[in-house]
Amino acid sequence: MTPANTSKHVVIVGGGFAGIACARGLARHDDVRITLLDKNNYHQFQPLLYQVATSQLAPGDVAFALRKLLSKDSNVDVKLGEVTTVDTKAKTVATSTGEVYRGDYLVLAVGSRPNFFNTPGADQRTFPLYSLDDAKRLRSRILQVFEDVDREPKLIDEGALNFVIVGAGATGVEIAGAIAELLHGTMTTEYPNLPVGAAKIYLVDHGHTVLTPFSDKAHDYAEKVLRQVGVQLRLQTGVKEIEPGHATLSDGTTIKTRVVIWAGGLKAAQLAGSTGLPQGRGDRIDVLPDLTAKGAPGVYVLGDFANIPNPAGTGTLPQLGSVAQQAGQWAAKNILADVAGRYRAPFEYRDKGIMAMITRTAAIAEIGEKRIELHGTMAADAWRGVHVALLSGVRNKIDAFVHWSLAHFTIDRGPQLLDRLETPRINWEDD
Repeated sequence: MTPANTSKHVVIVGGGFAGIACARGLARHDDVRITLLDKNNYHQFQPLLYQVATSQLAPGDVAFALRKLLSKDSNVDVKLGEVTTVDTKAKTVATSTGEVYRGDYLVLAVGSRPNFFNTPGADQRTFPLYSLDDAKRLRSRILQVFEDVDREPKLIDEGALNFVIVGAGATGVEIAGAIAELLHGTMTTEYPNLPVGAAKIYLVDHGHTVLTPFSDKAHDYAEKVLRQVGVQLRLQTGVKEIEPGHATLSDGTTIKTRVVIWAGGLKAAQLAGSTGLPQGRGDRIDVLPDLTAKGAPGVYVLGDFANIPNPAGTGTLPQLGSVAQQAGQWAAKNILADVAGRYRAPFEYRDKGIMAMITRTAAIAEIGEKRIELHGTMAADAWRGVHVALLSGVRNKIDAFVHWSLAHFTIDRGPQLLDRLETPRINWEDD
């Protein structure tokens, strides 16, 4: 007589940092089966999306096949599907194509979406940068305006070379610096008649400085570098409305542009609203210290989908890749503890610091809980090292490091292909 299968089944929704880390933490245990669901069949490395958007990297350099990442883990089953409904009591999820998956434990790590804060026109006329598809759309729009200006220089008067970036956090600062280098480096070679001097990059933010979480010294350094590469800072200023051919700021200024990049914040993916779980800031699901949802034992919520309490009780942890990855690992430990009949432990985040790349050779880093501060090339090297460490698999780490290190140390850009045919051509008469 064949003994009954007593293994526990864990259903993980989301193949980001948190989901992958949780799956890998569980996969080493034969008494656990894992089903990993994601609407894409790849893991996208979000911190490098801005480099895809500015033609430093190809999409394949920042996307890694989920099945390949987990190919050595025989107890992990990867399924392609977009989860649309969740029943936390039954611990089941259903996909848009009708499949239903039930687990003994659920792990919800679905990620985020842009938060437009009800800004008129922002959801239709801006380019967010939170997914690989977003990065490819933005890359095509940037290349399209260069091609159009090369064909018709008078389009500069219509704002063709004006770039407006909303949000001066890490994403906004990094894309601003990357566009500045793209303009003054590669494009002057590939478009010799391009009037680069007419290009303008605006970085707009409600706050009084860029990169708010950093030190005052870092603020000064970042603003100095941005101004040196031609970025105009519009601080203590918001965006009032986005029209087809211009952006209106809260101070009444109107900027003609066809490229408005939205880096103004994020909120939980839409699925959060249909879980029935308590939501807090950014529509994210509030979780208990052990990373389970309140009133839903056996349901873990991780990454940008969750508000994870700070151990000090002073708020929640930031939406960082390192937080998501460590939370995924911790959730795996708690699930295994629960299976073994042991107590679940409160999440203990190891603060590795914060950092941001400004240009290829200028970055800022505040490392560790004591915030050891680095500026310039040393900080840029630290940035690369930390982000490589977040990648899964030795080969992926090596390949990514080689590819984007070369991109950082050379002016030339690689995949400047206008290959998004579904991206509409710009109607320069529309304003």
